[in-house]
Amino acid sequence: MNFDLITSKENPLFKEIRNLQTTGSKGQKARLASGHALLEGIHLVQTWVGDPALKTLFTSEMGLKNLEISQAVYEHLDVCPETKVYQLDSALWDLLSDLVNAPHLAGLLNLPKSIISPPQSIATLDGDVVILDRVQDAGNVGSILRTAAAAGFTQVIALSGCAHLWSNKVLRAGMGAHRLLDLYEGWSNQQVLSAVTASLLSATADAEQDLYTLKKELFHPVAWVMGSEGRGVSEELFAQAKGVSIPIDPRVESLNVSTAAAVCLFETMRIRRI
Repeated sequence: MNFDLITSKENPLFKEIRNLQTTGSKGQKARLASGHALLEGIHLVQTWVGDPALKTLFTSEMGLKNLEISQAVYEHLDVCPETKVYQLDSALWDLLSDLVNAPHLAGLLNLPKSIISPPQSIATLDGDVVILDRVQDAGNVGSILRTAAAAGFTQVIALSGCAHLWSNKVLRAGMGAHRLLDLYEGWSNQQVLSAVTASLLSATADAEQDLYTLKKELFHPVAWVMGSEGRGVSEELFAQAKGVSIPIDPRVESLNVSTAAAVCLFETMRIRRI
């Protein structure tokens, strides 16, 4: 099968890919304006194989010689034959990734409509929730999304000030968790307090309540609040939450926020399985 060839870095589609890779608010604006997120690499693209939201694929002559890449491309085309596949000149791949010998496979994913045009009013959000309060490191955000999916927490709210949930680094760290989650971002503290019905639990270093003494609280829906790496949970949310500490060696100041999230979410799962 012959695919359209892209040989110039001035090609509009190639320029769009580069814009989507931009970090910070500029990259977020580019993703929201285009309605696309960029999936990079074999394993991330494989997560969306067969999903109509994956409308465009990019590979190369070298990439198609890789059995795993060619299988992903043709399996997706079997289910979604309207997908456009472009073959990039191999030299262009060096401009797309800092990784040596990066796999020649990427895709444009249509963002959920709720991300592009958030509803003006937010309905009640029942059940378990993970709330990210200004967590700015993309790797931490992606790791928390992956942990949430693994622990059965399917609703995640990212407050204003968090790393963009659909940035390249968050997507890579999430390893496909996005497809399993209901994601909400750009919310304010007041929107969280108005919409979330579960009891708020805030992981904090100096709380009197020990995570491992919680029992009945974890049998009911909970909303775990994970604060920013430097400032912690905002005062407004913390005032409405129950502080919970994770016991650690006193010689260690604190845990990484993604590690703290993993401990709290899997302790919730453990208690419910007893």
